[in-house]
Amino acid sequence: MSETSPAPLARAQDEVAELLSDLIRIDTTNTGDTATGKGERTAAEWVAGKLGEVGIPSVIHESERGRASLVARIEGQDSSRPGLLVHGHLDVVPADPAEWSVHPFSGEERDGYVWGRGAVDMKDMDAMTLALVRDWARTGTKPPRDVVLAFVADEEAGGKLGARYLVEEHPDLFEGCTEAISEVGGFSITVRDDLRLYLVQTAEKGLAWMRLTAGGKPGHGSFVHDDNAVTRLCQAVARLGSARLPTTLTPPMRQFLAAVEEAYGIEIDPDEPEQALARLGSISRMIGAALRNTVNPTMLDAGYKANVIPGTASATVDGRFLHGAEEEFERQLAGLIGEGVQREWLVHDQAVETTFDGPLVDAMGAALEAEDDGARPVPFTMSGGTDAKSFERLGMRCFGFSPLRLPPDLDFASLFHGIDERVPVESLRFGIRVLDRFLRAC
Repeated sequence: MSETSPAPLARAQDEVAELLSDLIRIDTTNTGDTATGKGERTAAEWVAGKLGEVGIPSVIHESERGRASLVARIEGQDSSRPGLLVHGHLDVVPADPAEWSVHPFSGEERDGYVWGRGAVDMKDMDAMTLALVRDWARTGTKPPRDVVLAFVADEEAGGKLGARYLVEEHPDLFEGCTEAISEVGGFSITVRDDLRLYLVQTAEKGLAWMRLTAGGKPGHGSFVHDDNAVTRLCQAVARLGSARLPTTLTPPMRQFLAAVEEAYGIEIDPDEPEQALARLGSISRMIGAALRNTVNPTMLDAGYKANVIPGTASATVDGRFLHGAEEEFERQLAGLIGEGVQREWLVHDQAVETTFDGPLVDAMGAALEAEDDGARPVPFTMSGGTDAKSFERLGMRCFGFSPLRLPPDLDFASLFHGIDERVPVESLRFGIRVLDRFLRAC
């Protein structure tokens, strides 16, 4: 490290794990259905309380009963400058306690980690942000420009009842914000002891969740049938599930692959980059999915009795398309689905991409390098989706920057929506120091 961290951060670093544990204990499971979801209002009120303790006012807005999001504005030294949005979601995907080593909503701290659903997606960033701004409030620290905080609902179901609701119904809350940071980026991949790549998300794939419905002639299961809805649907599903769509290298992924070539001293075949990406370990699955459009069947629904051929059968499919590749994705889908199957969009949202340059990116790199002299920030495309899809609509440049220096042997990619989700306490402390440097400089 080139210099020590500011002393006032000691309290923030000491409380971040406790804040994260407390937030994990608030079960904010998002099933995609308000009737069976839970906890988002409770979590938003908890955040409001933690901000209120140190004199930071906030507002809570509900899109539906219980679907609550919170926004606060921290005044900067120069409020005439464009503001920066720091956003994170409060909801999490479901978790089955029977599958976990610890209860997923215990927030247990063990073996140097905080365990629980949301530990990396993304209550860790929520807790780091909260700990930092509480420290600022106690010490009278003001960032150079206004920083707007948004802790939102419903990201795990596409964000319609969270970030999208705020953007459409309360855009004034983000007045002046031209840039934003959130998940998924800023985490490290260890190349060797003196070199770590820190992946900064500058792009994410578009979201295309769809329902496929096939029709056929219903009848008795003992008869011979040439017009079977289940058969027709399953043929389409099999084509989709086994398809390997062509590699398409977007600008951020070209930059990422160039950084990998330099760091590892290898040459990457642009037509078959996955072979080289295997060097990155488990994270290669996340990176590899951003090299092409993807489509994966996830749910099936047909019939009501073993001896009755149903008249319809349906499937849910998760599609993702690269920035600038939406039309090609539509053509690929049409060819795979085939005749006699109808498609209906469940969630359809745009891909997001920005460039890896400018003062904000420079500040990210400087903050990382100040806390880790082996840091090398690089851009990448995230295969999933975030609330950047909503905030970009207000003209913001959106980045994934939730800084974590990770142990080399941690299978980080598997923890997103995975069993035994956990985050190292030391990574949280590192993240606070980096965020503090970054937000003071940008």
